[in-house]
Amino acid sequence: MVVGDIAMGTEVLVIGSGPGGYVAAIRAAQMGKDVTLVEREPSLGGICLNHGCIPSKALIHASGVYNHIQHGEAYGITVKDASIDVAKLQAWKSDIVEKLTGGVAQLCERNGISVIQGEAVFTSSKSVRVESEYGVNNIDFKDAIIATGSRSIEVPGFEYDGKTIIGSRQALKLEAAPKTMLVIGGGYIGLELSMVYAKLGTKVTIVEMMDNLIPGVEKDLVRPIEKKLQALGVEVFTGAAAKSYTKTKTGADVEVETKDGKKNFKVEKVLVSVGRRPNTENIALDEAGVTLDDKGFIIVDQQMRTSNSHIFAIGDIVGQPMLAHKASKEGIVAAEVIGGLPSAADFQVIPAVIFTDPEVATVGMTEVEAKEAGYEPQSGKFPFPALGRALTTGDPDGFVRLVSDKNTNLVLGAQMVGHEVSNLISEVALAIELAATVEDLELTVHPHPTMSEGIMEAAEVAMGHPIHIVMPKKKSSVA
Repeated sequence: MVVGDIAMGTEVLVIGSGPGGYVAAIRAAQMGKDVTLVEREPSLGGICLNHGCIPSKALIHASGVYNHIQHGEAYGITVKDASIDVAKLQAWKSDIVEKLTGGVAQLCERNGISVIQGEAVFTSSKSVRVESEYGVNNIDFKDAIIATGSRSIEVPGFEYDGKTIIGSRQALKLEAAPKTMLVIGGGYIGLELSMVYAKLGTKVTIVEMMDNLIPGVEKDLVRPIEKKLQALGVEVFTGAAAKSYTKTKTGADVEVETKDGKKNFKVEKVLVSVGRRPNTENIALDEAGVTLDDKGFIIVDQQMRTSNSHIFAIGDIVGQPMLAHKASKEGIVAAEVIGGLPSAADFQVIPAVIFTDPEVATVGMTEVEAKEAGYEPQSGKFPFPALGRALTTGDPDGFVRLVSDKNTNLVLGAQMVGHEVSNLISEVALAIELAATVEDLELTVHPHPTMSEGIMEAAEVAMGHPIHIVMPKKKSSVA
C-alpha cells in the first residue's frame, strides 16, 4: 500500500479493483508493464467480491440448504426443530469474502502491482489526484483503465437509511432475518434476495412496476420462479408502485398503489432494488477528455478505448450487460491493447445467469431476436421433468430451449430455467463462438445421468427425432 503526499508516475493506471479492474491490472503486469491500481475501499475485489456476486451466492446456497432440510419428507428425511443462526451464517459468508479478496491482494502483490487506497480524480488527460486518509498522491500515467463499476439506484422518497430502507448491500449483511420485508423491484437482484429471506422465514412482499417479474426475460422462463415464490409464501404485486412510507417503531408502513387500489404494508425492512447506474460522476472525466453518452456511460470502441486514446474503460461503466464476467474479459482486452496486442471485444455472445430458485440462464438470441436478425428460427425445447438427473435432484421444474437457424442448423442462442442451469449455459456459449450446429450438440456424447443431457436432448428435438419425449405430430394440410 502506497501512502503519503507524493508525486509518482506509472505506465498503466487502473482505477477500480472489481472483476474488471484487478483482472486488467494483472494482465497488464503479465505483459511487463509497471502497474498502479487505485481502489477506494479497504479491500480489493469491488462490489462483486465484497457486496454482490460472492456474498449473495453464499446466502443463496445456505438458505437453499435450510429450505431443503425443512422439506425432506419426500426423500424420507425428517429433521426436527431445524433452525438457522443467521449471525453465524453471516460470519461464514464473510470468511469466504475475506479469502477471495485476500487472494486478489496476494495476486496483485506477486505480480508487482502497486496498490493505493483512495479516490482518484482526473486532473488532466494524463494524470490523476488520489486522496485518502493518508494524504494525496499525484500520479502521472502513460495509459489508464477506468473500472469504477456501478451502484444501486435510489428511489425518490425511499432513500437508504441503512436500517429500515436498505439496498442489496445492506440486505446481504443483516444479522437476523426480519419477520417482514417489502421488496421494491422484481428484477433479478430483488428476486434473488426475496427468495433468500423467504427461505429463512421472512414474510416477503414484492412490488414491481412492470406487468411481469424480471422485465425483459421471456415469460415461460419466469413461470417456474413464480411457482416457487408462491410455494414460499411470497406475495407478488406487478403493475404496482410503492408511493410513500411512514416510519413506525418496528419499521415502516408502506403505501402501495396496486391494480386493485391502494394497500398498506407494515414491515420491518424495505429493500429497494430497481437497477444500477454507472459510477462515472465525481472523477472529472471532462478533465481527462473522456466522452459519455446520454445515459452516463463511457463511450468506447471494440478495443475499450475512450475518446482519449490513452484512456480505456471497462465493465459496468461502458453499458449493458452489467456482468462481472463481461468486465473481466473487457479488462483483458484493454490490457492487451495497451501491451501492443491486436485484441478486441469481439465476443459473439455473453451468457447471463439469474440465481433464483430455479436458476435462469440465457445466451445469444431468442426466437424473436433471431427472426428480427433475418434468420428463419427454429427451437428445440426439452422439459427437465423428462430428464432422469433432474428428477433425482428433487427440483425437476424447468427446461432447455435451443434456438437455431432452420436453413443451416447454426446454433443462435439458448434459454434455460431449472436446477443449476448456471453450469450448463457455457456449453451453448462455446457452441455459438465456434459456429456449431444443433447437430454438433446432438452428436456430442453427454454423460448420464447429468443435467447437461438436457442440451443434447433439446438438440435432438430441434433435429426432429427426440428419444425421451414424443413430439406432437404435425397437422397435414389438404390442398
